[in-house]
Amino acid sequence: MVRLVAVVAFGLGLAPTAAAAPLSISALVEPGAHAAAFRWTSSAPAITTVEVGRNDVFGIWLRTPKQPRADGRALLGSLEPSTTYRYRVTARRGPAVVHTVGTFTRSVRDAAVLLGTLAGKDARDATSLDADVPDYLRAIDDGIDGLRVGVIDGTFGEGVETDVQASIRASIDRLSALGARVEEVALPNADHALSAYYLIAPSEASSNLARYDGVRYGFRAEGPHADSIAMMSATRGQGFGPEVKRRIMLGTYALSAGYYDAYYGQAQKVRTLIIRDYERAFADFDVLVSPTSPTTAFRIGERADDPLAMYLSDVFTIPANLSGVPAISVPCGLDSRGLPIGLQFTAPALGEPGLFRAARALERDLGLELRPPLLAGV
Repeated sequence: MVRLVAVVAFGLGLAPTAAAAPLSISALVEPGAHAAAFRWTSSAPAITTVEVGRNDVFGIWLRTPKQPRADGRALLGSLEPSTTYRYRVTARRGPAVVHTVGTFTRSVRDAAVLLGTLAGKDARDATSLDADVPDYLRAIDDGIDGLRVGVIDGTFGEGVETDVQASIRASIDRLSALGARVEEVALPNADHALSAYYLIAPSEASSNLARYDGVRYGFRAEGPHADSIAMMSATRGQGFGPEVKRRIMLGTYALSAGYYDAYYGQAQKVRTLIIRDYERAFADFDVLVSPTSPTTAFRIGERADDPLAMYLSDVFTIPANLSGVPAISVPCGLDSRGLPIGLQFTAPALGEPGLFRAARALERDLGLELRPPLLAGV
């Protein structure tokens, strides 16, 4: 038996349909412990096989449900490193520019260990950062006395569930009690992040996923086909799920002649404004905090017919994607149904050491049980 330590995955690509090639996620595991129970928490993910270690690190493959939902049986924190980093990984179905490798781990310390394995110069990737990888564990338990923490404006705004607000407020009070200097900070253009992201990300998806045509590699729909066009249409129709098709169509429209400057170009300008908002904020603060999501997990398929409601779940996480700064989500409580609530820390680019230190301080102070009991029927 093995114990799940971390999960590594990318965020967009082929949906796990019955006709598609098997999709899996790679997890780091420890020998000699019981396997962890969890469910995937991202909508229509593209799962990428990643090599993250050798020797006593083992791989375990887990299938993902088509309409996933967190069920709270294990509280897993997630980390999105700086976009500046490229990783020593072997990856298929690679992510777009606004995405990075993301990890789910049982603790902040595990996230730091895993990032230490992933980060670094890749001799086969000219875009990877040629810099020494810091020791993320060196100061992880040093505490946060004097740390400047900015609470992002809108954290307690409309759409944030009451239980989420209460848990976030309590966590912020704990940070203050641990010695952090807590103040509110404004990101004036963050309200436009969701709109910009859902133009930029689909545009990149439309371009990147054009390669999956059934000719060169990957899944091919069973024939016979009248011609190559029919084969490509059948392959893409069967291989991509509804959400991926939706993004491809939206991205293709945004990149089409006559609309590029009006949509994609404008979204990139908004992205620049958001990056500048973060730069100004980090001139005064070491880390920023907000809820990870305005709500707790919804049921599998509950929002499948309402993509906009599903997209709004990303309202607090998307700005970090667009600006390329690292963020980590730490479980900070449970709602009235026993579902976990996450607090998100955000740091400047390459500011992962401070990010881990802040997240570890809260995690240690909270001392949450990793497998909270859930009410029957949840």
